Amino acid sequence: MIVLGIDPGIETCGYGVIEGTGNQVKALSYGVVTTTSDQPTGERLRLLYEALSRTIAEYGPARIGVERLYFSRNVGSAIAVGQARGVALLAAAQHQVPVVEYTPPEVKQAVSGYGSASKEQVLRMVRAILALGAARMRDDAADALAIALCSYFRADWEEKAL
Repeated sequence: MIVLGIDPGIETCGYGVIEGTGNQVKALSYGVVTTTSDQPTGERLRLLYEALSRTIAEYGPARIGVERLYFSRNVGSAIAVGQARGVALLAAAQHQVPVVEYTPPEVKQAVSGYGSASKEQVLRMVRAILALGAARMRDDAADALAIALCSYFRADWEEKAL
């Protein structure tokens, strides 16, 4: 099963593609899509959409995990993340790939066994599970891989619940 994880953001959107069979899971691709604040919002969203659409078309995931907007004290930031999430959901829908959304504590629980794990703990577990060693990666890419892992680990029971 191939799963795409997306950590949405308008300035930096993380993505991670994994492939798994049973307990064997490997990373196929991961990284970030970046835009700059001097670009018009519509242009930034178009760039995110195009990059995510290319990734979906290239890897053909069976499902996409997206981080759910959890809580934000910064309304402007929450709106921008919401816009990026909308673009991710649109790209998935246009490629007819089912989307499952997870809160940060759900992702942390699935990957590290502890819903309040630190970013560093989650990063260590992502590296260990995917045998990435000391590979350099941006936080947003690591978060996206964690979301993909969460979606992969929960796939069986979520599909049975539908």
